[in-house]
Amino acid sequence: MHPFEDLVVPTGAVGIHWFGQSSFGLKSPGGTIIQVDPYYPRERPADNFIHCRPPLDETSLRTDYVLLTHDHGDHTCLESIDRLRGAYPDVRFVGPPESAERLRGAGIDDASITAVTASDTASMGTMSVHTVWAKPPDGDADNDIAPPDVQHLGYVVDVDDTLRVYLSGDPINNFAEHESLLSPIRHLEPSLGFLTSHPTEGEFPFFDGSAKTAASLGLKTAVPAHYGCFVKRDYDPRQWASNLGDDTEPLIIAYNQSVVFAPS
Repeated sequence: MHPFEDLVVPTGAVGIHWFGQSSFGLKSPGGTIIQVDPYYPRERPADNFIHCRPPLDETSLRTDYVLLTHDHGDHTCLESIDRLRGAYPDVRFVGPPESAERLRGAGIDDASITAVTASDTASMGTMSVHTVWAKPPDGDADNDIAPPDVQHLGYVVDVDDTLRVYLSGDPINNFAEHESLLSPIRHLEPSLGFLTSHPTEGEFPFFDGSAKTAASLGLKTAVPAHYGCFVKRDYDPRQWASNLGDDTEPLIIAYNQSVVFAPS
């Protein structure tokens, strides 16, 4: 049994486990466990992966739901999903249409899959998710940003009707400049946000853009995401944190460790 299963989560809080990259576990006070974008490949060449061993043996952690943000290999990983299904055949999946189609192609029955797009909601045990855009489906022609190849979603997770958590997915670089993307999230009033960023690459918000997103959404606490896995896409979370404004507290979770978060 994985220690995350035994984590005690009081009312008004959420349990979080960070497995590296954008793979997170969420546990509600009611005991529901969600894995977000589980990515634990066994083949890990040293020139590509920071860690030589995967952070999770999928058979060790009871998982009720898998929440997928988009159909890229490090977010919809059939290798990890197959092992999860083998150990926990009742696991259910929520994600965009392209991920849902990939799951069906892997032999997962429709009854186990809920396909969602922006503005949809889905129940996940004692939690529920509100779906938002991470990248606008038409891109941003004014800034020479092409439409994404697949739907890129984010989510606001309602934890036992006591707090809300925002998962950014892989957002467009200038996310903080798109009021049409920010407004639906702000309306849901998440107190905690998991924010994908990179200081130089350009696909995702730079550190200052990530900070602007946190401020615009009114996040009280923000967690860095999409690092700690690939050699060439890593960054220092402390540098990211140094860009946050005074009203947003950084929460840097140690690699492959759990925390319990409750809004102050």
